Amino acid sequence: MSELVTGEAVALELRPAKLPSRALAVLIDLVLAVTAYIVVTIVLVASTSSMDEAAQIALSIAVFLLVLVGGPIAVETLSHGRSLGKLACGLRVVRDDGGPIRFRHALVRGAIGTVEILMTFGVVACIASLVSARGRRLGDVFAGTLVVRERVPTAQMGFVPPPPPWLSGRFSELDLSAVPDGLWLAIRQYLTRMQQLDPQVGWAMAERLASDLAAHTGAPAPQGVPSAAYLAAVVQERQAREIRRSSVARAATAAGAATDTGTGLGTGSGTGPGTSSIGAGAAHGAPGSFGPPADPRSVTPRLSVDVTGARPAAPHDDPGRSDRGSGTGFAPPA
Repeated sequence: MSELVTGEAVALELRPAKLPSRALAVLIDLVLAVTAYIVVTIVLVASTSSMDEAAQIALSIAVFLLVLVGGPIAVETLSHGRSLGKLACGLRVVRDDGGPIRFRHALVRGAIGTVEILMTFGVVACIASLVSARGRRLGDVFAGTLVVRERVPTAQMGFVPPPPPWLSGRFSELDLSAVPDGLWLAIRQYLTRMQQLDPQVGWAMAERLASDLAAHTGAPAPQGVPSAAYLAAVVQERQAREIRRSSVARAATAAGAATDTGTGLGTGSGTGPGTSSIGAGAAHGAPGSFGPPADPRSVTPRLSVDVTGARPAAPHDDPGRSDRGSGTGFAPPA
């Protein structure tokens, strides 16, 4: 992994492309570019046979620059760093801060690539890539770019492991409202990669994260519970609360829609001039109508009763869910 720091001081972990995959992508792009150059040259030779030799030489140089140099620059600019060869190999050109490249980046890469790839048959580019820690050639160094891998094998993708069964539901009363999102993200990243860490390093990280989590919740980890299992159980509790909150919100929305639908079905439309769309009983002051009653003294105050019996539930209605922060976006553990 290669850690890059953006302008907002956010560390990004990008996987730089290896030399074989980059060479294969360049080879595919060169084959396509040379094929297009040969086709255009044949067409121009056939159509400009009446021109003098100097004009033909100038035209051939212009075609070389437009097809073999300008073509890759235009493709990388329009595709934001993904040429056909890189797209086939799952690669992409990005800036040093991880952002998409622009025309000036593609221009510098293409201009220097003409020398280190076309004129030296790729020897200079290979040497520069082997010497560079990130596998960058001279065009990448001067342009401030990096070729990274976009497709990562699924087997290497981490998942949040579930806690032991005897810890499920044990932290339902824990106050998680003061835990920042940054700590949740750090805990999730540790849980997804703890199998790849050295045991001592992983144990130290788990202890530190558990201490930070206990400091924000106000309750230390139970005695005899490993730090990693404690973190996994708290993350699972957080996910369960998020799922319950989403379910309650959907139920409240559905109940409100049903109430609105029932109210709309109880209203009629006027049938004659001067009548409003409130039903025929409104003109006679019938009970339950919106029109003026026949005798104002006969009006009896009544309370409006919600026949559905459903009401929107507030986040604090659930005693086990005291966190009111934004969702972390964690997927439920497998």
